Amino acid sequence: MFTSFSTALSALGALSTAVDVVGNNLANLNTPGFKSSLVAFHDLVTQSLGAGLGETQVGFGVGRPITIRQFSQGAIQSSPGPLDAAIQGDGFLVVRDRLGALLYTRGGHLQVDKAGNLLTSTGERVQGWTSIGGVVDTNRAIGDIIVPVGALKAPLATTNYSFDLNLNAAATAGPPPSQFSTSIEVFDSLGQSHLVTVNFTKNATAGQWDYSISFPSSDVTSPITPVTGTLTFDNQGRLTDPPVAGPLPALTVSGLVNGAADMTMTWQLYNGTTARVTQFAQPSAVSANSQDGSPAAQLIRVGLDDGGKILAQYSDGQQIAVGQLSMAAIRNPESLVAVGNNNFQLSARSALPAIGIPGTGGRGTILGGAIEFSTVDIAREFTNLIVLQRGYQANARVVTTVDELSQETINLKR
Repeated sequence: MFTSFSTALSALGALSTAVDVVGNNLANLNTPGFKSSLVAFHDLVTQSLGAGLGETQVGFGVGRPITIRQFSQGAIQSSPGPLDAAIQGDGFLVVRDRLGALLYTRGGHLQVDKAGNLLTSTGERVQGWTSIGGVVDTNRAIGDIIVPVGALKAPLATTNYSFDLNLNAAATAGPPPSQFSTSIEVFDSLGQSHLVTVNFTKNATAGQWDYSISFPSSDVTSPITPVTGTLTFDNQGRLTDPPVAGPLPALTVSGLVNGAADMTMTWQLYNGTTARVTQFAQPSAVSANSQDGSPAAQLIRVGLDDGGKILAQYSDGQQIAVGQLSMAAIRNPESLVAVGNNNFQLSARSALPAIGIPGTGGRGTILGGAIEFSTVDIAREFTNLIVLQRGYQANARVVTTVDELSQETINLKR
């Protein structure tokens, strides 16, 4: 009978721990990326009474409960934060705390400090790859992700330009000859824009057009001689000369008045092996044009794209990848130890993490502009709380009952 004291007291201690776990779950109902815990109870060794082989067994109560973190998928909802990240599937973001220790988290509220370091909402540095020379090399070791803050993107001089256009097959050599003209804005090494103009004139030979590529004289110290040549089309309206493998028209510009470097710009007449210029019986017109230069541009914003890519958007409309988030896959995540701030660290029972790119090697994917909600189910937690409360009351009743029985036993001596 007196064993019931320790048995009931063990239950009271275990149930108190379970109530603490439920309370912690409910406290983190709105914590992004939080994973709820459940309590696993187990009994203590039993004792056999009498000379029989276990006919009468009395247990010693309940052992200290084990808490198990449930790494189930939380609901994902959109977020207004441009750097917010939600993990869909298995895996963790890799972060480094102020002491340099690697931690793992599912919390996706990310931000940038004044030095450009990508941080979690609680100040841990997010790990991944930062672009070097405009290239994100994911074959390197992971490190702190640093994004440009207030950076000015250097200009890029134009080296290639193209027109997707049609020259009218019904045009005549005149007199006066049919003509067509188009222009494109190009940029020098200082980011200043210039206008390259191409004039087309129908000559007397069927399927041929003469062209002249000119550059503004006011932009150079000495006038640039226009580049001239002839485009030849077959009876299907396809460009045959200049050929795909042949030299393409190139305009060389030197002596720019602003002191920029000399320029050599090639007119790309083909997209692979497909001609960009045709001659059909339709009005002469340009359907598209492009060039590979750009002016200097201010950084407007930095955002997170799906897949964990960090994109910088500049005032000229360009978006450049400046970083890539890494993810860690851990085979037995329930063995991780929570250290606060939505972070976990490895325990002695944890498998070594496999760190790589999201969406590879069994790792989940990253959704930009979204947040994973807590997995706490408020209805289930309230139900558990009621059950635990009733269990506590029942075991407290055992204590009072055994106390009354002991008093009756003591009174037998009187």
